[in-house]
Amino acid sequence: KLSIVIPTYNRAAILRKALAAYAEQTARDEILEILVVDDGSTDETSQIVPQLAKVSAIPIRYLPQGNSGQATARNHGIREAKGEIVLFGDDDVIPTPRMVAEHLSWHLRYPDSSVAVVGPLYWSPELHPTPLMKWWGLNGIRFDPAHMKPGGAVSWAAGPFWNTSVKLGFLKENGVFDERFRAYGFEDSELTYRLEKKGYQALYNPDAVGHHYKRVKFADMCRYRGLIATTPSLKVYETTEAGRCYLEGQARRRATRKYRAQKLITRVLVPILSPLKSLLDSHIPLPGFIYTAFLAYYGSLEAQRH
Repeated sequence: KLSIVIPTYNRAAILRKALAAYAEQTARDEILEILVVDDGSTDETSQIVPQLAKVSAIPIRYLPQGNSGQATARNHGIREAKGEIVLFGDDDVIPTPRMVAEHLSWHLRYPDSSVAVVGPLYWSPELHPTPLMKWWGLNGIRFDPAHMKPGGAVSWAAGPFWNTSVKLGFLKENGVFDERFRAYGFEDSELTYRLEKKGYQALYNPDAVGHHYKRVKFADMCRYRGLIATTPSLKVYETTEAGRCYLEGQARRRATRKYRAQKLITRVLVPILSPLKSLLDSHIPLPGFIYTAFLAYYGSLEAQRH
C-alpha cells in the first residue's frame, strides 16, 4: 500500500532514530517498504542501513547513488517504489506513532489520484527547542503556519515534501523533481507548481505529525538566509515558470511602503537593541518583532558576505 522514500546524506545517527520510529508505527503493517536513498554519504550510512534492514519487520531497501542532490535522490525513490502511495520523509524527520496512519486515513477519505496529504513538523521535544526555534518554525521555515487549516490546500509556494504523501500513479504521470536542482532549495515548490497545473491538491492534515530532529541557533538561521539568497538552485529556479512567479511576488512585496518602512525600522532598531542578541538562543522568550528584525538584519549581512 505505502512506500516511504527517505533521501539521506551523512546523518547516520539521526536516520537510525527515524527508521526505529517507523518500526513503531500503529499502521506498521500497511507499510510495504522503506526506501533509503543514500546521496553519496561518507559517514556510516552504508553500514547502518543494511544492518537495520536485516532485523527490521518492515522491508528496508538501501539505494546508494553518487552525490547528486535531493531532487535526484527522491526521483530514484519514485522509480523504485512499489506502493500505491509514496510518503516522502527526510532523514532528520522522526515520525510520531500515528503519522503513517493519519496519511493513509486521509487518502482513504480523499481517494482521487490528484489529492496529496501534508503533515506538520514540530521540533523534537528531545531537543528542548528555544523560543526562537519555535518562532522560526512558525514564521521562518513555516513548519506549521497559522494560516493552514485542517483539510485546507497547501499552496505551491509552501510545497514541502518533508512529510508529504502522494499517489504514485499521479506523480509518475504528471511530473517528478527537476534534477537540475543539485544544491539546496526550491525543488519542492517548483514541482508543486507544475503539479498544481495538472490538478494536484495537497491537503493539510494537522494530525500527521513529524518531529524535526535538528537543533538550530540564530547563527544557523542567518546562514540559511544567506544560503537561500545565493544557492545555485536559485539560478535554476529563475529559469522556471514557478521561479518567475516567485520573483515577481518578491518584487511586488519589496515595492510596498510597508516593506520599505520595515527595512528602515530594522536598520535603526537592531543596533539600538544589540544587547538582546545574547538572549536569542536562550530559553527567555522575546517578542516576535525582535526575532523578525534581528534575523532580517543579520540575515542580509550573511547574504552579502556570500
